[in-house]
Amino acid sequence: MDQRQTATKYLPYTSIKPFAKKVAEAAGKSANFEVVPTMEKIGGNGPLMAFAMSTLGAPVEYMGMCGYPKIHPVFSEFAKRAKVHSFAEPALTSALEFNDGKIMLGQLASVQDANWETIQKRLGDKLVQKLWSSADFVGMVNWTMLPHMSAIWKKLLTEYKPVKPGKRKHMFFDLADPAKRIEADLLAALKIIGEFQAENDVTLGLNESEALHVAKVLRLKGAAKNPKGYASLAGAIREKMGIQVVVIHPVQYACAADAEGEVFVNGPYTSKPKISTGAGDHFNSGFTIGRLLGLGLAHSLQLAVAASGFYVRHANSPNRE
Repeated sequence: MDQRQTATKYLPYTSIKPFAKKVAEAAGKSANFEVVPTMEKIGGNGPLMAFAMSTLGAPVEYMGMCGYPKIHPVFSEFAKRAKVHSFAEPALTSALEFNDGKIMLGQLASVQDANWETIQKRLGDKLVQKLWSSADFVGMVNWTMLPHMSAIWKKLLTEYKPVKPGKRKHMFFDLADPAKRIEADLLAALKIIGEFQAENDVTLGLNESEALHVAKVLRLKGAAKNPKGYASLAGAIREKMGIQVVVIHPVQYACAADAEGEVFVNGPYTSKPKISTGAGDHFNSGFTIGRLLGLGLAHSLQLAVAASGFYVRHANSPNRE
């Protein structure tokens, strides 16, 4: 909040820059900021993407951190739409939203429980192997915030071989702000993601800043900051990693590349979103649904920007209608 006027009226910060200036001015002093909660909702890249896929009609099973031993009440609607296998308490995030972006304040102690040993102990190898072997699609997201994710990926590669040789899954990876991790860890993670391509069809989804950072650590040339430039960058990252598809989604448009070429589409941009936290996850859900339906890159991107565009305008996940 920038200024309180009455007990019920106040002026919020609408832009990050004046808020950041106020924070900077507190150096050597102190500052007090009032935060007005507007809603409490499910969060996390995994739950948001899975929930959005379920509202679009996909039969979803989700394995993640939604409460243990009982599902946290905030995930109750999600648990009605999807079959949720939870092995840990959820992490918490306060999202400070502005018209020109958002600041995420995470309380992430419980992410330490997202490790192979805890998953095996609390869910059991039989269930985990069944979920893996029966799935047509597997999405694994939020690598940056999950310190044991790379180790989990290695276990999946070594422990679980395809039940039916030749049956390829669609796999989707979202790193989630990898600039927070050291370069060596990111390079190792990208290598592991590439290894899944041998027996699966792998897609890596990136927002604008993530794409630029990944390109930097892969020692790729910079791209022109326009649709054609980012489509070309998607192609360069895809070729370097040896995977099927790379998607890059800046705010106003989206690009993708596969072995057949590079495409981009414009999005239904709004300068005043009702909500922005989760927009990328809804984009990912729309793109994934498109691919599972057999759509090409361009039409999958159209479905992706439609899903995210609806979400930021209504603060609700879209359905097929």
